[in-house]
Amino acid sequence: MKAIYWLKNVRLECGYEKENGRVIGTQTELAHLLIENGIIVKIVKGEFIGTDLHEEDAGGLLLLPSFIEKHVHLDKTLMGDVWRACTPTSSVIERFENEKNVLPTIGTSTNKRAEALLDILLASGSAHVRTHVDIYPQIGLKNLEQVQMALENYSDKLSSEIVAFAQHGLLRSKSTKLVREALRNGAGIVGAVDPAVVDQNIEASLVELFELATEGNADIDLHLHDPGHLGTFTMKRLAALTKQAGWEGRVAISHAFGLGDVAREEANELADMLADAGISIVTSVPINRNMPPVDLLNERGVEVSVGNDNIFDVWSPLGTGDILERAGRLAERFKWIDEVSLSQSLKYITGGITPLDVKGNQVWPKVGDVANLVFTSASCSAEAIARRTERKAVMYKGNIVFGSLGKQNQSIQV
Repeated sequence: MKAIYWLKNVRLECGYEKENGRVIGTQTELAHLLIENGIIVKIVKGEFIGTDLHEEDAGGLLLLPSFIEKHVHLDKTLMGDVWRACTPTSSVIERFENEKNVLPTIGTSTNKRAEALLDILLASGSAHVRTHVDIYPQIGLKNLEQVQMALENYSDKLSSEIVAFAQHGLLRSKSTKLVREALRNGAGIVGAVDPAVVDQNIEASLVELFELATEGNADIDLHLHDPGHLGTFTMKRLAALTKQAGWEGRVAISHAFGLGDVAREEANELADMLADAGISIVTSVPINRNMPPVDLLNERGVEVSVGNDNIFDVWSPLGTGDILERAGRLAERFKWIDEVSLSQSLKYITGGITPLDVKGNQVWPKVGDVANLVFTSASCSAEAIARRTERKAVMYKGNIVFGSLGKQNQSIQV
């Protein structure tokens, strides 16, 4: 793409359509964006008056902010390799051991499989990826190096962040030294899993986690599958340690199933603790377990994001990589079926960005925004969420990185 050009005939949401005070739809208008060096520098509405600058015609496609894949495992995926279903196991520990045995037998490299999955994530509209990379003695930093290679190859198509993930238990696998090394070699986040069940010592595991984070100036992402009060007790200790370390706004809990297992009153109390500590929640919107009450968390000011998690790997043969599909599933789980609820649910896959606020004010895009954009055939955000509409093109920093505009777009299986 040119350093400066007009992106014309994009469809923007401009307000909610009301009848007798009730929202019945979303209003849109055509606009034209001047993009310079990947930044939106001007927005013009109405009839387009041509200039001598290069023009790209969106043909009236709806414009959405690009999506964020907040939880994926690029090092685990089998995408790009032969089909295989999973071997049943009786425990998470047995699954760890099975994975350690299977992955070294895969014919394709971690790098190539990661790139195959990145193609699919891009096709869904994800222009930012948080990936967890397993760190344990048997593999060392090999997974990290392979994933870093893949992400470097895609650095002109998406942004990324890497979690040095002690999948097999920070204490149980004696991985502290390796995780520290990973943080010194490009990982920016430290991750651990189930301090009670896997490490069998909540306090020692969490203290070790915070020591690594504060020493390496790293954020934290804790996988917490533990149910009920075991899970909520761990979250309370995590919140207390977050405040003690001054790590507010730098800690996330992935899954947090325990929040969905307890009474609403306790969930309310814990949500306030999480909000006070600036701890966010990442959910994959599971259909086989209770999940965190996203509606309650949102009301209490807890940031919530959605991620796909496992996508065709040794843990699960399922998953398409389409983060918009997960957002639609979230809407289904919480029965968000009206226009406003559907359109606002987009924020769970965009880092909080929606074209309209809850009152219908146009808040995106703005001059100065990076041109990370998704072009879809939907009439509005609500339809995109509900119908999982086709993404015709994806733009990253002003450049088309998937699909095309003004001609037949490419297709990719998702």
